Amino acid sequence: MPITDEMARILRTARRTEASDVNIVAGLPPALRIQGEIIFANTPPLSRDDTHRLAYGVLTEEQRRVFERDWQICCSVYDDEHGRMRVAVYYHAGNPELAIRMCNTAVKTREQLSLPEVADTLTRMPTGLVLITGPTGSGKTTSLNYMIDLINSERRCKIITIEDPIEYIHPRKKAVIVQQEVHTDVRNFASALVHALRQNPDVICIGEMRDYDTTATALTAAETGHLVIATLHTPNSLQTMERVISLFPAEQQRQVIGQLANCLRGIIAQRLIPSADKTRRVLACEVLIANTAARQHIRGHEFHKLLTVMETSSREGMLLLDQSLASLYERGDITYDAAVNNSSDPAHFKERYLSSPTPQT
Repeated sequence: MPITDEMARILRTARRTEASDVNIVAGLPPALRIQGEIIFANTPPLSRDDTHRLAYGVLTEEQRRVFERDWQICCSVYDDEHGRMRVAVYYHAGNPELAIRMCNTAVKTREQLSLPEVADTLTRMPTGLVLITGPTGSGKTTSLNYMIDLINSERRCKIITIEDPIEYIHPRKKAVIVQQEVHTDVRNFASALVHALRQNPDVICIGEMRDYDTTATALTAAETGHLVIATLHTPNSLQTMERVISLFPAEQQRQVIGQLANCLRGIIAQRLIPSADKTRRVLACEVLIANTAARQHIRGHEFHKLLTVMETSSREGMLLLDQSLASLYERGDITYDAAVNNSSDPAHFKERYLSSPTPQT
């Protein structure tokens, strides 16, 4: 549906300032997230009537009915001038407000995203499970879309994506791509994934592996000849393992550990950190590749030993988050405080990796 002039002015500012998100909150001017920080637009505060009008102005009639029934909705909105946006509408003090994610207008290259080279290796796996993890706003969906685009550029195959919502429409290249949006094309991730397996896919991409049914079906798909790429809201490889297993009842967990050991190909855990000059955000990441040693530790439920595997297997592309942070600090990309504050154990990190609060030459 057409964007109102009022909303268009806000979105124009967001695109001009390269904001990643826009928050429409009563009593405040539009709040733009720029390089990870909230910056208020130089406009008068929005009233409750303003936010109500803006919220309802981006929703279709059907979406309004869903919002009024469920008191919340997340959907994608497309506008010719401003591109695609992910819009979350919610109630605050009984009044509708919005959080808008400004989606990328083009898929960035691996070099632009600062993804490690091993991301390409994992994407080219014919079968198995690849997980992209990290907190909200860490670029997981951006990395997922890069992987989809790489497959689309290189393989004559069928890709099915299940997203909530769709943030980037992939053009036809070599692959057949079916992008399904939760609440628009399918009811939920779990049922959509079951039906996706009946549609002759080679690759299945899951916007978020968040519950038992979705995870169980994803593991089965990865074991039975499909490449499954999914995202999770977990900060590192060890907690990703624990999260996946915890979704299952106790009597199934031994079986799930075996499935993970068999089908996991790798985990990329991401974090975006403000650069030292505050002009951008840089990617720090942890990489686990499921080699023979890693599979043995997974089967033995010895997840803590995966840290040693990652630390000593850099030739295979593995990387600890602390190693990534130390490298970024040494290059002058991030500050001493940012490196320490984002490390898993600040005291150990300073002792092991940092000699002084001055970038090394």
